[in-house]
Parts: sequence; structure tokens; C-alpha cells
Amino acid sequence: MVSRVLEQQKAIAHVLSQDKGTRHLIPSWQDIDVLEAINKTLGPLVEFTDALSGEKYVSVSFIKPTLHLFNNSILAEQDDDTDLSKCIKRRILEYLNEKYGDSPTQELLDMATVLDPRFKLRYVSEFSQETIKARLTMEMKSIMEAAVMGTPVGNTEVADDGASNQKKRKKGLSSFFKAPHSTAPGAEHARQLDQAIAFELQAYLQAGTLDTEEDPLGWWKLSQNLFPRLSILAKKYLCIPATSVSSERVFSTGGNVVNCLRASLKPDHVNRLVFLAKNL
Repeated sequence: MVSRVLEQQKAIAHVLSQDKGTRHLIPSWQDIDVLEAINKTLGPLVEFTDALSGEKYVSVSFIKPTLHLFNNSILAEQDDDTDLSKCIKRRILEYLNEKYGDSPTQELLDMATVLDPRFKLRYVSEFSQETIKARLTMEMKSIMEAAVMGTPVGNTEVADDGASNQKKRKKGLSSFFKAPHSTAPGAEHARQLDQAIAFELQAYLQAGTLDTEEDPLGWWKLSQNLFPRLSILAKKYLCIPATSVSSERVFSTGGNVVNCLRASLKPDHVNRLVFLAKNL
């Protein structure tokens, strides 16, 4: 809106000058200076806002790189900036850094960034890298332990009697020829597990980074056999949207489905109609 006003300022001034009652609304040079400062400062942020609001690609891992770019380049104060521009930049940076500055949020963003093959540890601070590696190791180990115990990863459903809801598998003839093993992992098994996890994490971090224009989900689909545990964590973290725009779009779609003329729809029908509207 501001850029359009600046673009059409001559036409706006001409139209307003035709009527004595609107001549006082003609933007003065002070008004134009303010609008130019706002447009110069906020203009570059429009593309980032649109990019982080997408639904069909990974967005959460872009938050840390974007904040780094804002702090060091786009919103950094320049010598030719006006006092108003500098004030706007400072306020924006203060808000963003405070919004994403708490420890749980930073840890979540670091995990998502590391699991994105386009960035990995590039935007993680040096004193946080060992912490993130330790958390990755811990979560990979929990995945392996769940696999050993036969518990599906991410399945937290529990039956009324406390037993798992997963269906019992039929024993095949080959199961009688398997060597018996203890259900509780011993020290040797734990050591091998730690070595496998450390090797997988090290191999991933030492592998080359993906081009920023490439799709990280496509890369993980091709590499999930090489990094079976990390690929599960990638699915867990990279599915998080960077903004609430996607949920707001669903609310808007629901408002279009349920209106004053269709207020008696059952919830199940509303869910199906919203699903069809978002996926067809």
C-alpha cells in the first residue's frame, strides 16, 4: 500500500487538489519522507513473509537463517538511513529476537535447521552445537530402543488394560530358526548402538550440503536408507510450519463452508468438505 501511494503520489495530489475540501489531504514532503523510510525498511520483508507462509514446502528450518540475515544484512543499520528507518529496524529486530529468543524455541529451531541438509550446523551458534548433537544422539537412541522393543516410533496410543494397541503378527516358519537373544540389551549391544548412532550423525554432518533451491524432503526420501534414524527425526521436525498462516487458511475455508445458509452441517461433514476444499 505504501509503495503504491509513493508510485501514484502525483496522481493523488492532482485529484485531491481539485476539491477545496480535500486539498489539506495532499501529502506534504514530510509525509513523503516518512512513507519512503517505511517503504525502504519494510519492503524487503514482504518476500520473506510470503516465503515463510507456504504450506507445500519446508519452512521452519528457514527461521534461523532468516533471523541471521535480518540481523547482519537486511535490517542492519546503514550510514544513509534516516533516524526513522534506524528506529524501525531496531524495533523489528528487538521484537523478532525476543520472540524467538527463549531456550525451548531456540533448541527447536536449531534441531530443525540441523536436520535440513541445506543448512545443517551453519546457523547454529558454536556453544549450542554440542548440545544439539547430544539431543540428536539421545533422540536417535530412543528410536533404536523403541525399535528393539518392538514399539512403533511416535505411537503413544495405549489400550484400556495398558497394553499396546498394535496388532499381533503371525509367526513365520523362519522365526523358529532365529538365534535366541535377550530382550534387554546388554553392554555390548549398547556399545554397538552408540557407535552406530555416532557414525550416522557424523556421516550426515560431514556430507556436503544441499543447494538452497533444492527440496530437503526429496533429499531425505533418497537418503533415508543411509540415515534411517535421522530421517525419522527429519519427518518429526521439518513438518512444523514456520507461521500460523496455514491454520488460518483452514479456518477461512471452514468459514466459507459453514455459513448462515449451511449452519446445520454435522461436524463430520464439515471436516470432509474442508479436507476436499484444501486438497482438490
